[in-house]
Amino acid sequence: MAKAKRRYVCTECGSVAHRWQGQCVDCSQWNTLVEDAPATVFSTKHDLSTGGRAVTFEALDAPTVPLSRRTTGLAEFDRALGGGIVPGSAILMGGEPGIGKSTLLLQAAASVARSGAQAVYISGEEATGQVRLRAVRLGLADAPLKLAAATNVRDILTTLHDDEPPALLIVDSIQTMHSDTIEGAPGTVSQVRASAFELIRYAKENGVALVLVGHVTKDGTIAGPRVLEHMVDVVMSFEGERSHQYRILRSLKNRFGAVDEIGVFAMESEGLEEVANPSTLFLSGREDPVAGTSVFPAMEGTRPVLVEIQALIVRLQSGATPRRAVVGWDSGRLAMLLAVLEARCGLSFSSAEVYLNVAGGYRLSDPAADLAVAAALVSALADKPLPLRAIWFGEVSLSGEVRAVAHAPLRLREAAKLGFDQGNGPVDNAKAGASLHNRHLNSLANLVDRIMGGQ
Repeated sequence: MAKAKRRYVCTECGSVAHRWQGQCVDCSQWNTLVEDAPATVFSTKHDLSTGGRAVTFEALDAPTVPLSRRTTGLAEFDRALGGGIVPGSAILMGGEPGIGKSTLLLQAAASVARSGAQAVYISGEEATGQVRLRAVRLGLADAPLKLAAATNVRDILTTLHDDEPPALLIVDSIQTMHSDTIEGAPGTVSQVRASAFELIRYAKENGVALVLVGHVTKDGTIAGPRVLEHMVDVVMSFEGERSHQYRILRSLKNRFGAVDEIGVFAMESEGLEEVANPSTLFLSGREDPVAGTSVFPAMEGTRPVLVEIQALIVRLQSGATPRRAVVGWDSGRLAMLLAVLEARCGLSFSSAEVYLNVAGGYRLSDPAADLAVAAALVSALADKPLPLRAIWFGEVSLSGEVRAVAHAPLRLREAAKLGFDQGNGPVDNAKAGASLHNRHLNSLANLVDRIMGGQ
């Protein structure tokens, strides 16, 4: 066997380098190369074609046991998972420090334990006394939850093998776990990968639903090797601003359900509370129309959420370079939309500062928000309020055409349910909601004429 060489692995993209350097040559990120345990290198004479165990093949149409899910007692958590936790699945949850990951999982574990199933909570960051204090504050002290503080994977698996497999196993967090079979401190690439592999193998073999809490980097991605996200079945992100009350649990990868499904929670003094109708969080509830605001029905997975888009136009008197400030939307898409409004509609934004904000700290990535943003910009520029109970949605092309978007009937039905009576979009959806008056827009020029003419 050849001598193993020292190697360094990028924590962002997983590329391998044989010497340390400040910047990764593949993803161009700085200070992401960490030393990894040397890989075993086999010589060319080593043959893997014999000596193994034969693999059994099965037909694609062979009988399959249907998926059986277990509800956690938190409807929003179950919704983001696709209907509940699947036995034998591995879930990775990431989020910024202090956002409420441990609180949410403690509430879910206590709910599962109260339902009669066995739940285990392993804390690698806090002592059991600290977790118990949080449970008392949340009113969960009477839940028959098994709690332990440990970081050695061998000790954890030995203890779990001596008892009946639990229905739910939570490890908080995977970056604090370490295996004594691998050299390196906890949190290194090799330790995180090895520890996650052993825990996931135990979960698969025993039908245990495993939840791993993951740290995040400064740009919001889950820390550690990228392969960690490939090893698990579900990747979830717990998002929100500390200055805002709401939290969004978003599914980024799900082998058992829809991707981009969300669950919405509100952080209260007694823990996280579910928000059954998240649209009420992001709408102002005002009675008088205000220039520069529009309502957009966003789609998060299969759930429509109504959000308010706010625009402000400030004319400059001097020759200073105007600012373009965006919160909650793509700044590049705003620049494109301003260019289309100038080139196709004859509006001038070159001498004005443009400020755009998605209310409530919400972040939009849906291209259907183009029309709502354009409506808010034109309304602010003309200082003419939009209809109070109207929604706007549609994708805008570079030619100024308003293009059709997906799930238009769902968007209209959600708006009608919340009392909106006018829908402005590119498609006729009269069958989607009889209580909504649908007004069609074929181009941005139609939008400008409608707002300027007060129609």
